[in-house]
This record gives sequence, structure tokens and C-alpha cells, in this order.
Amino acid sequence: MNHPVLISIGLLICSNVFMTFAWYAHLRDLSHKPWLYAALFSWGIALFEYLLQVPANRIGYTALNVGQLKVIQEVITLSIFVPFSYFYMREPLKLDYLWAGLCLVGAVYFMFRSR
Repeated sequence: MNHPVLISIGLLICSNVFMTFAWYAHLRDLSHKPWLYAALFSWGIALFEYLLQVPANRIGYTALNVGQLKVIQEVITLSIFVPFSYFYMREPLKLDYLWAGLCLVGAVYFMFRSR
């Protein structure tokens, strides 16, 4: 892997942490508040996601195609979501996460096999 890909992956990891909290943390922490309050709070978090995600995709696109970027994004999303779900949301781990991860391994293979 070359340098732009590593930078893109690092930024996408950070972006996904913000994205996951923006999308799901309000379910635990703001469930007693009106949905509009939760939406505004989530949008505030999502701003930081986009400040990382947009440059990540622009940098990554210099070395990868859009399909490869999307598959990397999905792998990162699941890698962030599973620990978030377990540790923060206190959801039980399910074998389905493993099967989803294996499907993503297949997606990575097919998107990158021509490189």
C-alpha cells in the first residue's frame, strides 16, 4: 500500500468513530429527549465526521477507485461498530457479526483482486 491509502484509511477510521457516535449514541444517551434535540446533537458530531471523511475520500481516490474506497469504508464501519455496539451500547455479541465480516473479506478480495 502506498502513502495516500494509509492516510485515507487513518482518516476513515477517525471519521467512523464520529459517525458511529452521531448515528447511534443518542439512542442510549438522549432517549429521554425530543428527537429534534438528538438530531441537532448528532449533526454537531457528524460535522467532525465529514471534516475527516471528505479529505479521506479525496486522498484515497488518488490511489483507489470509488468501489475500493467504499469497500474499505464498510470494513472500517463494521470494525468500529462491533466494539461500539458491545462496549458502549452494551449489546450482546452475535455470530452474525462474524458472518458479516467474512462477507466483507470476500468484498475486499473481489474489489482488490485486479490490483
